[in-house]
Amino acid sequence: MGAERHILILGGTTEARRLAGELDADPAVRVTTSLAGRVTQPRLPAGEVRIGGFGGPGGLARWLREQQVDALIDATHPFAGTISFNAAEAAAAARVPLLAVRRPGWEPGPGDRWHPVASLAEAAGALPALGERAFLTTGRMGLAAFAHLEDMWFLVRSVDAPEPPAPPRMEVLLDRGPFTLEGERELLRRHRIDVLVTKDSGAAATSAKLTAAREAGVPVVVVRRPPAPEGVPTAAGPMEAREWLRRQFPNA
Repeated sequence: MGAERHILILGGTTEARRLAGELDADPAVRVTTSLAGRVTQPRLPAGEVRIGGFGGPGGLARWLREQQVDALIDATHPFAGTISFNAAEAAAAARVPLLAVRRPGWEPGPGDRWHPVASLAEAAGALPALGERAFLTTGRMGLAAFAHLEDMWFLVRSVDAPEPPAPPRMEVLLDRGPFTLEGERELLRRHRIDVLVTKDSGAAATSAKLTAAREAGVPVVVVRRPPAPEGVPTAAGPMEAREWLRRQFPNA
């Protein structure tokens, strides 16, 4: 890309790791990936890595200036919360171009029994009418929303062990994707799952559970994505992000 450019990636996703690897292979690029630090043993990307928050949009804007960042890429999880809004505010304040990598969401197909909801609390409210044994794949941070469902049994899958409050009747499965269709079928069968709860993360690495649920006739409660900042250009993946960078720095 010519003259060295410093690219900051707000990461934690497969797309972020892939993009960091591609950019780090270019000697004219300095790539730094920022991880929130919520996972005990994260998969570290190529290039420089920093772990922890910035202290809000003001702290991020200050870091962009101090580290002479040329472009900011928000490749965080679709449910990462406020970081995308912080990135938009910080990029505007520091006058650094910003791109959001937003993987496409999942779409229901023939045979799917999806029940879209707006939040984990709404998902918990829908569960008792749909089943008694739930496969919960929404991560370890939101179990409190289901803690009051004492009559239901939960299979909870997460990368790290969840903390209370949590449902009283549950089994924890510590695992990390990608997951196979055969493996997801076996989980549903072995644990007699009759309802699945998931967030619309859109990742191919975790979509096999949706196919397994469709085949088994299991209803799926799908938590819709939260709002994202308006006016921020988006890309579907690393390839499109590289093209955006080339357009930002045509002489590089």
